[in-house]
Amino acid sequence: MPAFRLERGLVFYAAFKTHCSIFPGAGAIAALAADLKGYKTSKGTIQFPLDRPLPTRLIKKLVKARLAEIAQLELKTKSRGR
Repeated sequence: MPAFRLERGLVFYAAFKTHCSIFPGAGAIAALAADLKGYKTSKGTIQFPLDRPLPTRLIKKLVKARLAEIAQLELKTKSRGR
């Protein structure tokens, strides 16, 4: 599955017969749950129907939320001395 990476997986994406999916991880989805109403979601993915334009602002927010999550993970790793 293709992905954008920033030292680790940032967001993955895929296209299917009836939708496109973005996989930003559970943290980003939880952080933006209110913004995702009206879209089919699961623990780590959001489905965007093909008959509607992609919500670019929402996708940008999801990427920023994922970047924040990665920054927090990096801080935790550094504080443990790894």
